[in-house]
Amino acid sequence: MMSLDSNPSNRDNDDIQEQQEWLESLEAVFNNKGSNQVSFLLKSLIEDARRLGVEIPFPLNTDYVNTIPLSSQPIHPGNLKIESRINAYVRWNAMAMVVKANCHNPDDGGSLGGHISTFASLATMIGCGYNHFWKASNGDSEGDLVYFQGHASPGMYSRAYLEGFLSEEQLDNFRQEIDGNGLPSYPHPRLMPDFWQFPTVSVGLGPIMAIYQARFLKYLHARGIADTSNRKVWVFCGDGEMDETESLGAISLASREHLDNLIFVVNCNLQRLDGPVRGNGKIIQELESIFRGSGWNVIKLIWGGYWDSLLSNDKNGILRRIMQDTVDGEYQAYKANDGKFVRDNFFGKHPQLLESVSHMSDSAIWRLNRGGHDPNKVYAAFEAASKHLGQPSVILAKTIKGYGLGHFSQSKNSTHQHKKLDIDSIREFRDRFGIPIPDDKLDSLPYFKPPIDSPEMKYLHEHRQSLGGYLPRRRQKSDETFNIPSLEMFRSILEPTSSGREVSTTQAFVRILNQILRDKYIGPRLVPILADESRTFGMEGLFRQIGIYAPDGQKYTPVDKDQVMYYRETVDGQLLQEGINEAGAISSWIAAGTSYSTNNRIMIPFFVYYSMFGFQRVCDLAWAAADMKARGFLIGGTSGRTTLNGEGLQHEDGHSHILASTIPSCVSYDPAFAHELAVIIHDGLKRMIENQEDIYYYITVMNENYTQPGLIDGDEEGIIKGIYRFKSSSLKSTNHVQLLGSGAILREVLAAQELLESDWKISSDVWSVTSFNELRRDGLNVDRYNLLNPKSEQKIPYVTEKLLLSEGPIIASTDYMKSYADQIRPFIPKDREYRVLGTDGFGRSDFRFKLRNYFEVDRNFIVLGALKALADSGKISSDVPFQAIEKYKINSNKANPQDI
Repeated sequence: MMSLDSNPSNRDNDDIQEQQEWLESLEAVFNNKGSNQVSFLLKSLIEDARRLGVEIPFPLNTDYVNTIPLSSQPIHPGNLKIESRINAYVRWNAMAMVVKANCHNPDDGGSLGGHISTFASLATMIGCGYNHFWKASNGDSEGDLVYFQGHASPGMYSRAYLEGFLSEEQLDNFRQEIDGNGLPSYPHPRLMPDFWQFPTVSVGLGPIMAIYQARFLKYLHARGIADTSNRKVWVFCGDGEMDETESLGAISLASREHLDNLIFVVNCNLQRLDGPVRGNGKIIQELESIFRGSGWNVIKLIWGGYWDSLLSNDKNGILRRIMQDTVDGEYQAYKANDGKFVRDNFFGKHPQLLESVSHMSDSAIWRLNRGGHDPNKVYAAFEAASKHLGQPSVILAKTIKGYGLGHFSQSKNSTHQHKKLDIDSIREFRDRFGIPIPDDKLDSLPYFKPPIDSPEMKYLHEHRQSLGGYLPRRRQKSDETFNIPSLEMFRSILEPTSSGREVSTTQAFVRILNQILRDKYIGPRLVPILADESRTFGMEGLFRQIGIYAPDGQKYTPVDKDQVMYYRETVDGQLLQEGINEAGAISSWIAAGTSYSTNNRIMIPFFVYYSMFGFQRVCDLAWAAADMKARGFLIGGTSGRTTLNGEGLQHEDGHSHILASTIPSCVSYDPAFAHELAVIIHDGLKRMIENQEDIYYYITVMNENYTQPGLIDGDEEGIIKGIYRFKSSSLKSTNHVQLLGSGAILREVLAAQELLESDWKISSDVWSVTSFNELRRDGLNVDRYNLLNPKSEQKIPYVTEKLLLSEGPIIASTDYMKSYADQIRPFIPKDREYRVLGTDGFGRSDFRFKLRNYFEVDRNFIVLGALKALADSGKISSDVPFQAIEKYKINSNKANPQDI
């Protein structure tokens, strides 16, 4: 239908008038009833418009201005002058520490490195958190958890120096740890076990670990294990860091599970290591759309208070439009230059905008600040985030990289790498922040600490005491104690299986879990964690038994409700079902495995996953877990290159134990039998839960069913040490060999023992090697002791000691790469040949017997290896190996699996 007035100009005037009436109504509602009523009315209008068929775009971005308007900004409760001086002293000492490490080293064998620009951009926000928000743990309650941005570590050292917890000597030894009393480069709990809580400098890991840490606090509360209702998790990360997949990969979980105890602070200094994060775009707008679209509460902290009058006078919206249209590469350039440059290149984009600052000097224009450096704006953002309910919050704070470090360093592309300052820059820094150090002392870069009775020091300590104490601080041992029951708790698993009954070690593991759950003391502390493979590992029985943790409970009737093992979600569920998400699952495992420290609650996490998708996929997080001194069990299911016979190249694991060996605190095992598994897990419980050792266990299990022989008394030590004699030949023979095997291939070794006896009249001993890694670790320790103590009685490695009790060549066979078993070669008794079989190469899909033949680790190849070793040592004729090749139809011309 045509309008009665078809004149476009009249229609435009009508539109403008109608728009103005709506806006006036909106403002009246806001003034009379507040923002909540405005929000309610707008939501109602949008819903009605959609019902009428009106297309309503979903705006993921707001204007490029602060989320919190000046009218809603709370009054800062602190003494800003004193806080500014404290921040200045922290800035100075942080800078001096890094520069000294790189300029004043008398034995400079190369730069030690270090970063000063990241903390320079964060200092105001870090100071605000310390003074007003971050609660510390004390005897009465647990505090907040803060994931500091890794490259900002000098700032926390500097703060701890002012607080009296670090000495000048320690600051002088920044990045000089070998001789003791030094400080590590970044947050490393293992290197400063009473200080740092979370390793964050492997960028991207801090955000994902923090999300699951916040969720774990909710989990503990829901299960009644700890009251975590008043605790927050704060996460400082860089805008460039958000490009890491781990940084944003789990943000939907945070909103889905209503983690309002989680606050991200993204330090948007617009620069990553080599240059701008988004030179041609706007990283704050990009991140706003990502987080808003994922259901987060987004608070943009872009402009400081010196912009307020300009923004309030921007009636025609020109300033806002220019702010929006200017890209980050330009914003970076503004702060790398001067006020005149900003006047010409920013305000000069529009004549009216240029006119609006005609009354301002270049220095006044240069003073226009960014939100992350304005203590009033920072406090407002922090307060809003800490009070927000129902959603996680993210503060997108615009800062300047290298803020205050002088024109040599501030906002340049090379700023991240700056670790030295010339004397002019140091003088400019001193003057900029009012540090009371005279010119004649500047060359020595002295630290500055006010007298203990100064207003600054009193203020600093009073505010920390009001928040419960100091941080970061790390608890090394839990106050809780647990006594692990004897090995008899696993009696049913230790006994041989009844005649004809076959089970896998995976099934045995599930039975072990159930035995732990039955214990009234440690059972509630068990945290089973799965990445959507419960049924693969036969663990679906836990769904009904202990329930899957779900903060909203179960709002639907599961389709398998009529089955015994139906899918049951519950608000106090014990099992963490993380979906197809190994990175998230191991982050949950880390949160549980460090709960003794962060929550003073000892938990027992078991993360069960495909072994191929473990260390290979999340090894960086596994390393971080070791840094954090996590305790718990990683269970690699369907282990080995030939056991997961139908899955092929991407699923078959021949190297996870080699990867596990790279982590110093990881104790790893590849057991073949249920009784071995039970002994190992019991040992882990004793060491990690009862003795609180800072280690964790990696154990592989299999899906292959066979009868279980049961434990023979006396074998426990060898199982834990890594090797024990499992079976000796009854045959008396002049030729004897030693057959070593582990995991999936041990049964092939036993079959080879029978073939050697029946076909070749050769006797053998079969040794079950539960851990080549632990044998190597023991051997290296012994070797080091002998090297450093040549006059003392020389020790013998455990594996050497055991094999000295035997005779003949030694053949080792595993379902892993040859290097796994080959690593104990230095500890094989002298003059004994050592031959290794393994599964080097890409995996394949086929039946197990074909795969083992293909990789040359089946019984026939083990026999051939033994015969070749005997022939090489002159014990038997060199024709015998050729006879074995013919007898077992071994194709001498078959392709080498390692070459394909």
